[in-house]
Amino acid sequence: MHNRLVLASARRRLLSVVIGVTVLFAAVVTGALPPGTASAATYSGYAMAYFTESPNTTGANYGLHLAVSSDGLNWTPLNQNNPVVTPAQGTGGLRDPFILRKQDGTFTILATDLRGTDFTQPNQYIHVWESADLRTFTNYHRLRLHSLNTHSWAPEAFWDASRGQYAIIYSAVSGGHDVIMVNYTSDFVTVSAQQKFFDPGYGVIDGNMISDGSTNYLYFKSTATDALMGARSSSLNPGSFSVYTGAVRPGRGVEAPETYKSLTSNTWYMWGDTYSPNGRFFSWQTSSLSGGSWSPLNDRSYTQPLNSKHPGITPITATEMSNLTARWGTPGWNRLKSYNFPDRYIRHADNVARIDVYPFDPYQDQQWRLVPGLADSAGVSFQSVNYPGMYLRHSNYALVLATNDGTTVFRSDATFYRTAGFADSSWTSFRAYSHPDRYIRHYGYVLRIDPITSGSSATDRQDATFRVGY
Repeated sequence: MHNRLVLASARRRLLSVVIGVTVLFAAVVTGALPPGTASAATYSGYAMAYFTESPNTTGANYGLHLAVSSDGLNWTPLNQNNPVVTPAQGTGGLRDPFILRKQDGTFTILATDLRGTDFTQPNQYIHVWESADLRTFTNYHRLRLHSLNTHSWAPEAFWDASRGQYAIIYSAVSGGHDVIMVNYTSDFVTVSAQQKFFDPGYGVIDGNMISDGSTNYLYFKSTATDALMGARSSSLNPGSFSVYTGAVRPGRGVEAPETYKSLTSNTWYMWGDTYSPNGRFFSWQTSSLSGGSWSPLNDRSYTQPLNSKHPGITPITATEMSNLTARWGTPGWNRLKSYNFPDRYIRHADNVARIDVYPFDPYQDQQWRLVPGLADSAGVSFQSVNYPGMYLRHSNYALVLATNDGTTVFRSDATFYRTAGFADSSWTSFRAYSHPDRYIRHYGYVLRIDPITSGSSATDRQDATFRVGY
């Protein structure tokens, strides 16, 4: 009996050590977070806050939108890509939302108080919400940060342990150009007087902070170069950050950097947003923040929420993700991305099916309901969201958008079977119901059905491969 008790005690101690090592390893793997954030050992996904705009602003909505992702790269909009809460004060709209996980595990949401694109408006206030779980939002108020005749753009916050307070950083004009300002707070109701946090001598906006545990990194947009850059410091003190990276840009102007770490590897990601209202996200990665070198990701690797602008990203637990999805629901529509032209999506234009570069308007032309096949429920049919009585069908092998006339021929021509993607089995190819040797593919950016086999050329196989996402 004594030996069994000793053995049981030893097993408990061993289990305790294994659990402790496992938690420590998970915390190390996922350790790069905003300064002061608690251990990420239990995080298994991300939440993104954003607002929406489209090229001619028909997709503009200046409320708080949310999306979730398990990998931080491919995102599922919640609430049908509609806002989950909308400001009731100030301009009645927001831009640049940011989600802070506070020391007690709950959230504070900060956002610029600005509706639309009139960036000449001075505004001393930002929007603030509290939330226990990102499913309900309470204590909404506007917070005055300064008394200057300037703006308060792109607020973000982090915990400064040396002060025992949260730091709110944002962009405002001082000395004739934009700088990053800071106010300190314990409750997001009252704040200290503003002071200059970072000023390299030229205009800087959209400050975003991350830490690798020993060094703090501040990423920002340089208005002098229209590029993203980084500064770093061993402390969080105002004035202590020094620029250390070269410019990061996708070949055109970019802003709104948002950095976060993979939950499964030693990889950091940075997103950037091109100018409003024609924005789209670009993404880069690095294995070393201290190295300061970022490599662009292929558009094939990531998919932003439809019409999303200026993201704020925070890690969340599996339970939080499940609860968010249950509360807000996932879209009843999909978008389909081209494999070999991943900046293009399937859309209809003048009733012709084609792939076009995102973003575009009408943005609804790229939204499809993948409904049970009209000729065989085991297949799928592509129902237009903005023309719900119309479906993609092939006619003389060309794909067109046409009204369902209820005939057997129409149902047959509008039905396809999902198969593993020819170019990538994790993607999708679509075989025609009525011509089982033919698959949907693009040719000259226009969709048609052609014979495709595993022995077809690499180009043909790539042309017939798509990602079903949002």
